[in-house]
Amino acid sequence: MKQLSHHNTNFTKRTFPVTLVCDNVTNAPNIGSLFRIADAFGVEKLIFCGQDISLGRRMTKTSRSTENSVDFEVKEDVIEVCKELRIQEHAIISLEITDTSKPIHTFTFPKERPMAIFVGDENSGVSEEVLKLSDDIILINMFGQNSSMNVVQATNICLYEIVKQLL
Repeated sequence: MKQLSHHNTNFTKRTFPVTLVCDNVTNAPNIGSLFRIADAFGVEKLIFCGQDISLGRRMTKTSRSTENSVDFEVKEDVIEVCKELRIQEHAIISLEITDTSKPIHTFTFPKERPMAIFVGDENSGVSEEVLKLSDDIILINMFGQNSSMNVVQATNICLYEIVKQLL
């Protein structure tokens, strides 16, 4: 057995019809990690919405240059982005804990149309306005004392489940 590195793996590159929209995620290490997982899971596009989105040196420490291979945009107005994606016929799906959220492990992601997955900031989550525009709201069941997890960790779980269903 020989352990492989990123220089000698034979993973097949693939892009999935998923746009990841980050609603006011401003923490530089989280932004860098989101680039990295967007690359790892073949996300078609990454959109950062809000003010004070920093793509500087702190972000690149965790992104490992994936900002050079992931198609991305920075926009100010998340509602406008949501409306544009709806016009483009994306399924609007938010990852958030609400009283109507569906558990991710029982949710069937659409295969017949592209998806826009909205994730929220580190403190207040996906904005109420986006939740109202969402076709579906999903959550990751929690079993400990904490009621939520870091946006990057939650996004990892969500993208894994999407790709698993689309393969």
